[in-house]
Amino acid sequence: MPLHLNKPALRCLGIAESFVRTRPHSVLAGAVMRADRRVDGLAYARATVGGDDATEAVLQIYSKLDRSDVNVLLLGGAAISWFNIIDLDLVFERVHKPLVCLTYEESPGLEEYIREYFLQPDEKLRRYARLGTRVSVRLKTGFEVYVRVLGMTADEARILLNKFTLDGRVPEPVRVARLAARAALHSCEEKR
Repeated sequence: MPLHLNKPALRCLGIAESFVRTRPHSVLAGAVMRADRRVDGLAYARATVGGDDATEAVLQIYSKLDRSDVNVLLLGGAAISWFNIIDLDLVFERVHKPLVCLTYEESPGLEEYIREYFLQPDEKLRRYARLGTRVSVRLKTGFEVYVRVLGMTADEARILLNKFTLDGRVPEPVRVARLAARAALHSCEEKR
């Protein structure tokens, strides 16, 4: 199904996480946002800090929302929760929606850190390599972000990001999801 970026009812699912490295689990939040920037859905999942279950957490959020009207996914990173790497191809294959995965800094990569922090780094290194390269995109706000895209072009991703980014470099669906994840994580900490 083609992505109609100028559709007034365009809905984006932004997913972001919050974690503390000393805790066993992170909190992922998904925020469904319409093109008019109204939030009309939230869902949560957990992922193991340093683990390999981030892909399932993303899919769980999508499944919990049960929203056929979501047009595109915006992920706030592919290596989340201390190197818990999301399999972007698998998410795209299962969800059948265009996907944009964002990062905000230019970097030489994470291979060195994965080798340093994990005793058996081979599977994480394979997962990381499968992510592929990022493409630089300049936003209307003047900021640069780096994207991996599936089911759309980098130019379509730029149009989408400009539609959902009010200022700075973080699009609103990801910003709201990050706030929701952080609030949920702190709420869990307070209950301990």
